[in-house]
Amino acid sequence: MSLTSHPATPSGDPGDPGGPDVLLRTDIPGYPCRRGKVRDIYDLGDRLVIIATDRISAFDWVLPNGIPGKGRILTELSRFWFDWLGVPHHLLSTSLDELPAPFRRPELHGRTMLVRRTEPIPIECVARGYLAGSGWKEYQQYGSVCGIPLPAGLRLAERLPEPLFTPATKEQGGRHDENIPFAEVVRRVGAALAETLRQRTLDIYRRAADYAARRGIILADTKLEFGRLPDGTVILIDEVLTPDSSRFWPAAEYRLGESPPSFDKQFVRDWLEQSGWDKRSPPPPLPPEVVAQTAARYHDALRRLTQPDHGDPSDRPRRSCS
Repeated sequence: MSLTSHPATPSGDPGDPGGPDVLLRTDIPGYPCRRGKVRDIYDLGDRLVIIATDRISAFDWVLPNGIPGKGRILTELSRFWFDWLGVPHHLLSTSLDELPAPFRRPELHGRTMLVRRTEPIPIECVARGYLAGSGWKEYQQYGSVCGIPLPAGLRLAERLPEPLFTPATKEQGGRHDENIPFAEVVRRVGAALAETLRQRTLDIYRRAADYAARRGIILADTKLEFGRLPDGTVILIDEVLTPDSSRFWPAAEYRLGESPPSFDKQFVRDWLEQSGWDKRSPPPPLPPEVVAQTAARYHDALRRLTQPDHGDPSDRPRRSCS
């Protein structure tokens, strides 16, 4: 097995148990692999191995340097939420002992999930509870979010009257996902499945937002993915409620009408916007201070959401995967 690691800056390690190195790529002979922006996915037949690297992407580009500890944080948060939510999902184990021998390497500890293989449903299921990001831009122009009319006079970062289901296409090859109306989801997957996706997405969002609020965090929006098992059962797949798939804001710093600081990679996006990069050529490497501060944000999200010293200790879920 060959692992490509790049040294992180001395201050960039957010408590990564594997040390300060950044894992950008895995190469495990004998197993077909497809690579996403962050994850390397290996095919074991009726199961998949998903390895969360420390790669970070922005504006549909993978940046040349990674964020130390990021893959382990994403994996631990996903494991946490799969367990806490108690909904049907694809995660089988995060233990390397459950995997073939080539995967049992210390570099992969804490960043690897063994999951059930499904047929992914080609819809990005987005729930929005606050007016931010592309939703805010559309509202300023048209008074709507993803075509859904909203009351006049709403401000940036304002809580919406009700959480919205705003689906998008799931594009391949690095192409940008496109928002689509619910009617288009119905056309693509059928009315019954479209309604199932909407109901499950909004239910997960509401429950997670309530949990996060008790721990001093606003869950502004999130993106979920679902897949079908061979018998047709629809289950939650991919990652869930991580800083890469969600917009988390510290409640103590929330100000209506302002763009709140976040626990996600917005810090990276902001730096890239100010760097002079044209978004068409390969992106520049992140400076050490941006890497370190981004790593700290990811680690802070994990700590606040999963450690019992934040919020009600009774919120702490049982652990069903090892």
